[in-house]
Amino acid sequence: MHQKPLTALLLLLLLLGRQSISVAQVKSDTSTVNVPRLVVMGTAFTAGYTAMLVSLNKSWYSENRTDFHFFNDNSQWKQVDKAGHFWGAFHESRSGIDMLRWAGMAENKAILLGGLTGMMLQTPIEVFDGYQPGYGASAGDLIANTAGSAAVVAQELAWNEVRLMPKYSFRTTRFAAVRPGVLGDNLAEQALKDYNGQTYWLSVDVGAFLKQEIKYPRWLNIAVGYGAEEVVYNPEETNRANGFSSYRQYYISPDLNLMHFKGRSKFLNTALYVLSIVKIPAPALEYNRKNGLRLHALYF
Repeated sequence: MHQKPLTALLLLLLLLGRQSISVAQVKSDTSTVNVPRLVVMGTAFTAGYTAMLVSLNKSWYSENRTDFHFFNDNSQWKQVDKAGHFWGAFHESRSGIDMLRWAGMAENKAILLGGLTGMMLQTPIEVFDGYQPGYGASAGDLIANTAGSAAVVAQELAWNEVRLMPKYSFRTTRFAAVRPGVLGDNLAEQALKDYNGQTYWLSVDVGAFLKQEIKYPRWLNIAVGYGAEEVVYNPEETNRANGFSSYRQYYISPDLNLMHFKGRSKFLNTALYVLSIVKIPAPALEYNRKNGLRLHALYF
């Protein structure tokens, strides 16, 4: 099932909420919780998320319900959708951790409790899916959500910072026109639904692993990416019957460490924080089984 739109919506909710209350990634240096901040944050988040779930339940999941069941979609979409779940849960948990820091919670508590945010946000949607006749709850999605949340928690506990940042990029493809109802019939929908145009990256903060005396540009990351193309129908037999042969794509590309440019401006810091979930367009080297090695002068 296409859960990427839901993932993006949840992530946007968290990022916008964070933008309104905090604009700098500040580490907790006290165990004294700022109760008013915690109450404001908790109330706003709970009210917004509850309203969203009620709305989704009525508009998307109100008809043709079945008994709860699981649906194995692990072989579909070349697992690009699972990469999307990982990316979404990672940044939801990342935002949850930083919001608890803003509320003054002790560092380890903020990491462990805030790190649950991605799983907490995604799990109810999987439950909703489990009652739908055309699909069901996905164990693969649940695993990807858990892995995304765990990845940010592990980095914060090990390094007290994020050094391996999942990112997303998108380009339009010709495949959306073949199935606009599934892959999107406008740019906004395609950015969320067309897995052929989505690439998921792991951007490595190389400078964070080097000694300070090594003269490496700390703003320069190296990113490895994953995507797929000609993924139009599921299962693959149906895809081939319609003239498509899906294949995986692997990339390596330079990337900007946007968090390196943080300063005194709250607006700038917030903008960098939000933009850090996206891969900046840059030259990229691609490998896939169909075309071999390809060099992109500028890859989105």
